[in-house]
Amino acid sequence: MLFIKKITKYIGYSILSIFIYLLFSIIISLFTVNNKQEDLLNSKDIYLDTNGVHLSIIIPIELLSKELKQNLKIDSFKKFIMFGWGDENFYLNTPTWNKFKFKYAFGALFLNNPTAIHIKSFYRKKKDWVSVKANDKQLYKLNDFIQQTFLLDSLNQKIIIPQSIYGKHNTFYKAKGSYSPTKTCNTWANEAFKKSGLKACYWTLFDFGLLNKYQ
Repeated sequence: MLFIKKITKYIGYSILSIFIYLLFSIIISLFTVNNKQEDLLNSKDIYLDTNGVHLSIIIPIELLSKELKQNLKIDSFKKFIMFGWGDENFYLNTPTWNKFKFKYAFGALFLNNPTAIHIKSFYRKKKDWVSVKANDKQLYKLNDFIQQTFLLDSLNQKIIIPQSIYGKHNTFYKAKGSYSPTKTCNTWANEAFKKSGLKACYWTLFDFGLLNKYQ
């Protein structure tokens, strides 16, 4: 009986901790950094996109820096490149949500797994992309942030991760960092904006945290 009480108490504390974590995540995403935007007269359009959970950053190819474009696998006739960051194992084993397995999510959140940058090229802008205005200084910092996320080999080249489950317009590269409950695909995108001087959340777990700043 005492054992059952302890288990029940542990489960209750666990559920309460998760609830507090999620509530805190929502509240802190309401705080905006870089709220005052200046020098947007000659700004360019970049974009945010979500699959309902995972945020990605889309940049027109002509706005990519030379360093960021270096040895990226980009189709010459495509006009936009989407960047996303996440757990390598989860990426490569969960191409769609109907392939979701708890062990991949658990590994991403609590194991020190390697991470990856997912890039995908597009010929035209999609209607559901959210437009973001960025000036030259912000674009420079954004390019640099993404570039610094790539893990490079001894020749300073980006490292392609072989895969065969995604389409030919999808490429994965080794990335720096480890996924965790406080560092996710969405916190990466938000941090990219935050460090670039673009309007962003103080911190956000969910995709809507950053999206709400531009809608």
